[in-house]
Amino acid sequence: MTFLDFRDYAIPLFDEDLEAQSGLPESVLQFKSLLKSHQRLLLACPEYNGSITPLLKNALDWASRPEPSEHPMALSCFKGKIAALLATSPGRGGGARGLGHVRDILEMLGVTVLTDQVVIPSASHAFDDDGNLLDQQQHQTVDAIAQQLVAVVAQPHLRYYQ
Repeated sequence: MTFLDFRDYAIPLFDEDLEAQSGLPESVLQFKSLLKSHQRLLLACPEYNGSITPLLKNALDWASRPEPSEHPMALSCFKGKIAALLATSPGRGGGARGLGHVRDILEMLGVTVLTDQVVIPSASHAFDDDGNLLDQQQHQTVDAIAQQLVAVVAQPHLRYYQ
């Protein structure tokens, strides 16, 4: 498993003029390479104003762009991937509204997204100072979706029944 922190990637704001002038930025190529090297994605997505974070949307937009040797609609770092979604937010919805948008975008890019997802409401009270979930049942739910993601990749015939 690889933990990804977008602060480690200086991905510029998506700009087709920049892409036309300079090609894909090196940070985007590194991000795409990381995505290509993994079969599954476990995305923890905070909710911003009821939607996807601008940082995640920007990274997905850049990663969807073809490399010079690829077909324009290759989506090489997305097609065939399986994803599970997690979210948290300060409110009672736990980020569920934002996950709907993340799901739509990923599916448009060719990612199969598991039906089950995990939302953690009241984020300011759900975690300790080290970022660990305080509620054991929520912790078990997060573990269960991670195990489901592993099982679906290990047994492809399960992909469409989850």
